[in-house]
Amino acid sequence: MKISPVYANAALLSIFRGNTVTSFAPPALEIRSAQRNLQTRLFSTTAEPGITSSSSRVQPPQQQQETTVAAIPKVSQRWRKSTKQLATLGPASSTKEMIETLFLAGADIFRLNFSHGSQEQKKELLMHIREVEEKYSHPIAILGDLQGPKLRVGEFSNPNGEILEKDQTFRLDLDEAQGDNTRVMLPHPEIIEASEVGHVLLVDDGKVKLTVIDKGEKHLDCRVDVPGKISNRKGVNTPDSVLDISPLTPKDRSDLEYMIKIGVDWVALSFVQQPGDIEEIHSLIDQHLAEDAFRPAVMAKIEKPSCFVGDNLERIVDLCDGIMVARGDLGVECAPEDVPLL
Repeated sequence: MKISPVYANAALLSIFRGNTVTSFAPPALEIRSAQRNLQTRLFSTTAEPGITSSSSRVQPPQQQQETTVAAIPKVSQRWRKSTKQLATLGPASSTKEMIETLFLAGADIFRLNFSHGSQEQKKELLMHIREVEEKYSHPIAILGDLQGPKLRVGEFSNPNGEILEKDQTFRLDLDEAQGDNTRVMLPHPEIIEASEVGHVLLVDDGKVKLTVIDKGEKHLDCRVDVPGKISNRKGVNTPDSVLDISPLTPKDRSDLEYMIKIGVDWVALSFVQQPGDIEEIHSLIDQHLAEDAFRPAVMAKIEKPSCFVGDNLERIVDLCDGIMVARGDLGVECAPEDVPLL
């Protein structure tokens, strides 16, 4: 009887570069595992007929019944797959029992969405995941997803909003007065500064389409090309403009520091527009990372058309450890049929 080691597969995502595959497994996974005193090296036993040795003894079967891949053959096959499955945890999947169920069903990575809930709630989820990880002696990746900037219009005097008609003129400005059928506040001077005549602005995930026809220092006059309802705090997308803003809001910076503190494996950065955004988050991680601590990998969320300008995409890929294509957001700012090509 011979004992042969089987190593847990910690690869998360991979991309093809030429004829090689680059793994996006977080570096120094062994360091994090050692810090949590987890056993990520699994053992299976295979008999070799005709070989017997008094020195090659194994423990009696009753002493080998540990919760390992070898002890659970009916789910061990899924751990050999190359494609990894990512599951987002929400209110319906926040218990340890449900997390374990999802893990056994095939989830390799759990996403913690920092757009919703408190930091303390995210830590509780992380602890549940680590307990499942320890129970099955198999690494599970945790991805913390930063919210990113939220660009929205102001509020209207009519709580039900306003209906904009096709070809009418509608103004977006910095005036804090409540909006009406002719104007509303746009509390983002960077949008006004970056927009030019002919640029498109999309409101409420593209339900209303505006085209800039005139520009002032503190306002944009727009033509309504796709009519519809506009109401309080609806989102604004700027597919034609690169905004001079950081992808990391004060909330994101606080969340990033907290993620590093509790030990996530991956950090996903939203609102990536250019390579400098990836450099910025790497710099912040360096500032908050304790000496000899596990460094989380960086995932760039591709959701802005500006990622495809010039060599931006190639440089972003070189700077980060993985990419996540947010096809829903891209489908708002690009033609849906272009998203698969991008």
